[in-house]
Amino acid sequence: MSGERDPKPCRRYYPILLDLAGKKVLVVGGGNVARRKIMTLLEHGALVAVIARELAPPIAALVEKGEVRYAGADFSEASLDKVFLVVAATSDVSLNRRVSEAAQRRGLLVNAVDQPSDCNFIVPSVLRRGDMVVAVSTSGRSPAFARKVREDLEGHFGDEFESFLTLMGNLRERVLSQGFPQARNKELFEKLIASRLFDSIRDRDWEQAAAIVSEILGSSFSAEDVTHYARKET
Repeated sequence: MSGERDPKPCRRYYPILLDLAGKKVLVVGGGNVARRKIMTLLEHGALVAVIARELAPPIAALVEKGEVRYAGADFSEASLDKVFLVVAATSDVSLNRRVSEAAQRRGLLVNAVDQPSDCNFIVPSVLRRGDMVVAVSTSGRSPAFARKVREDLEGHFGDEFESFLTLMGNLRERVLSQGFPQARNKELFEKLIASRLFDSIRDRDWEQAAAIVSEILGSSFSAEDVTHYARKET
C-alpha cells in the first residue's frame, strides 16, 4: 500500500480507484507498517487476513476482536487462495519479493512496501472530502513531494466540498427519478455546477442555496430542505 521509490524510467502508472468492500486482502507482516496498511484496508471495507510470526499489539487486538483474521506464521502459495489483493509489508526484502512473485503468477494485485520493482501497483498520497478523492502521485519519483502537494491542497479543499457533493448526490437522485430525457438531466446538472450553489454552501447561506436550486430545478426547495440534502447520505 506504499512504495513510490525509484521506479523504472519507462513506467507509467494507470490511475484507478478500487472498491475493496467485501474483498479478501492478505497482509504479510505484523509490524507497524503492516498495522498502518491494515487500518487503511479496514477503513475501506476489506476482509483482511494477516500472516506474521509476531504481531504488533494493535494488530493482535484486531485479531482478538475478530476484525482481522490470523492466517498463520508463515507464508505459502496456498495463502493466496481466493485473495483479491496482497500487501507484503515485512522487513525481509527477500520474503516480500517471494510474496510478490507468487501473487503475480496468479495475476493478483500486489504491493511490496518500499520495493517498487516488486509491485504491480503503488498507492498515491490521498486527500478525501466525503466522496471526493484527490490522489497525488509522483510515479515514485518523490513520495515526500507527493505528500507536500497533498498537504498544500488540504488548505484549498474544506468541509464544504463534502457538503456540496452530498447535496449534489441527493439532487441527482431526485432529478433522475423524474424520468426526464438524458439531455435534460445533463442540462440541469451543468446549471447547478455553473451556478453559485457551491459558494452558497461554502458560506452556509442556505436561503440563497435554496433559491438557486428552486430556480434551476423548477420546484420549491426550502433552506431546511437544502440543509437536509447537504447532510443526509443517499
